[in-house]
Amino acid sequence: MAGQWMMILIGVSLGMTCLAAPTECHFNSQALCEYEGRHYSLGQSWMEQGCIQCTCLHPFGVGCCETVEQPVDFPPWCQVRVESVTCKVSLVLTSDPRLPCLPGEGNSVDPSHGEMNMKLAG
Repeated sequence: MAGQWMMILIGVSLGMTCLAAPTECHFNSQALCEYEGRHYSLGQSWMEQGCIQCTCLHPFGVGCCETVEQPVDFPPWCQVRVESVTCKVSLVLTSDPRLPCLPGEGNSVDPSHGEMNMKLAG
């Protein structure tokens, strides 16, 4: 019975932590509630590199969830860029990551080929 309550507590805590519709979560019962030299107590959260939010579930361990939902349906000439500080996701052109990639109707020409390249160059 105590094991069931522990799993419910962990599930509720992870669910509350991951409001950003995480793509993956994990729980480590051996992990310490510590990150970059700072100690955390029960219920406290912190953001790790890679946009992973962790919550201290002491004495049970640490639960972590990805907070960035990566797009999966975009043209091959686009790539996903995740800003590590803000965890903001955007699509950029593979040929020039400084430019946004705007997939959709009217933007169906691969900019690395043909007519669109001539318009950009001239």
